[in-house]
Amino acid sequence: MRRFIATLIVLLPFTFPFLSYGATWQVDPSHSSFEFKIRHLTVSNVKGNFTKTKGTVTIDDQDATRLKVEVIIDAASINTSHAQRDDHLRNEDFFDVTKSPTITFISKKVISVGPERLKVTGDLSIRGVTREITMDVEGPTPEVKDPSGNLRRGATATGKINRKDFGLTWNRVLDTGGVVVGDEVTIYVEVELIKK
Repeated sequence: MRRFIATLIVLLPFTFPFLSYGATWQVDPSHSSFEFKIRHLTVSNVKGNFTKTKGTVTIDDQDATRLKVEVIIDAASINTSHAQRDDHLRNEDFFDVTKSPTITFISKKVISVGPERLKVTGDLSIRGVTREITMDVEGPTPEVKDPSGNLRRGATATGKINRKDFGLTWNRVLDTGGVVVGDEVTIYVEVELIKK
């Protein structure tokens, strides 16, 4: 009987994996931001964000490397505070939102690099092209209870990508040299999570 109980204890996490992978949290869009910046005309940066997002994060406080992230962004919700530019970004020169309505990120590897500091590697898909990227993450923070009794946590993520890696190659050469749009895109994400 003792041998049976010991075997059961060993097999339990594999039989019921949800018992060993922590809690699932939802991204709260109203308290989160998915922002980017890119060089314009070689002289300044243009900033923008996506206003419609959703996602889930699974957190195991006993093992930070078991963190799981899945984010879905509505590509048509891009906003750079300039209507004409936003329309251009939605068309086939850039995100081609009619054919590729979503941008997704799914994590597949997490490394702990310090207290509440992680490197999260995953697949980013834009315009039907998937590339592996790594984001530097601060958090997740300890959970707190909001005035309505919901449990919440937060995290910050930063990273850089080359837009051409995802088929976003449109550009124009300036008379003075240089180009209208830079290639490197800086990503800055603030997420607030609410426990499901």
